[in-house]
Amino acid sequence: MPEQIRHGKGSRSDAYARSGVDVTAGYRAIDLIRGHVERAKIPGVVGGVGGFGGLFDLGDGRTLAAGADGVGTKLKLAILRDKHDTVGIDCVAMNVNDIVCCGAKPLFFLDYIASGRTNPERVERIVSGVADGCVQAGCALLGGETAEMPGFYGDNEYDLAGFAVGILESGRKLPSGGMKAGDILIALPSSGVHSNGFSLIRRVFPEDRLLKESSLLDELLIPTRVYSKPMTALLESVDGVRSAAHITGGGFYENLPRALAPGFSLRVSRSELRVPAIFDRIQEEGGVSDRDMFNTFNMGMGMGVIVAREEADTAITVLRANGIEAYAVGEIEPGDGEVYV
Repeated sequence: MPEQIRHGKGSRSDAYARSGVDVTAGYRAIDLIRGHVERAKIPGVVGGVGGFGGLFDLGDGRTLAAGADGVGTKLKLAILRDKHDTVGIDCVAMNVNDIVCCGAKPLFFLDYIASGRTNPERVERIVSGVADGCVQAGCALLGGETAEMPGFYGDNEYDLAGFAVGILESGRKLPSGGMKAGDILIALPSSGVHSNGFSLIRRVFPEDRLLKESSLLDELLIPTRVYSKPMTALLESVDGVRSAAHITGGGFYENLPRALAPGFSLRVSRSELRVPAIFDRIQEEGGVSDRDMFNTFNMGMGMGVIVAREEADTAITVLRANGIEAYAVGEIEPGDGEVYV
């Protein structure tokens, strides 16, 4: 029987919970803060909590999209490998890929690096990766902040987060409306694990093992793919883009429902999905259920885009011309927000 989730509310991962991450606590926290967010609204705010990015209408026909995110416990592996240039790309990607799902073109990015002890050379390597990510995204690295916090972080520990702002061109806001049964889900392949599920990965592959298997460690550190330029090209070329979902923490069952219009469900073709071998290895060696894999990881689809059936082939052609080997992997059908895999 296919799994089904209603708008992410039933999203859960037992394997992730055993690794110390309770996704349901995150959902509860969002519910608790809604009132506080509401009372901080000012004219210009569009929508509420729960989208891939926040929107602000400037009142002159232009709308800004903004998002904030970090790299998470993937940083533990970067510290273990003493490789800090790629996590900056992760940080940019996690932010700009979110605001792209609103239809935005990224404008600028700011970073925040906090550590127990400032290591100038390491900061330089981190920021070099942030700059690489901004170049890939086509946005400016506008500024940032570093903080030295002894006693809070260990001397060799640090955290990395960021903030991105983009602009929505007229008529390119997502979701765009007009969703119909028969619309097609197009998969934009991931570069690997990206930047989610690493608490579970670190349980499956302990540090002492990763130190012995440098090739595995390097594969896990492959940075998150940046989708902003291909998505911008898609929105400029195809009118029938309905919506998009960045597949991050919570995997398919949390993120794909956010791309569905009321009255519709999504059926993903498991046989068409191109799952990289690293996910099979995580599942087999960790004893992780199918459901938990799809509720934790991107499973090879870093972003999903829903497009009008008659424009799906054109959309795939545009994405491939912009470096993304996109392919059709699912279809919209009548329903109540369920995602079937």
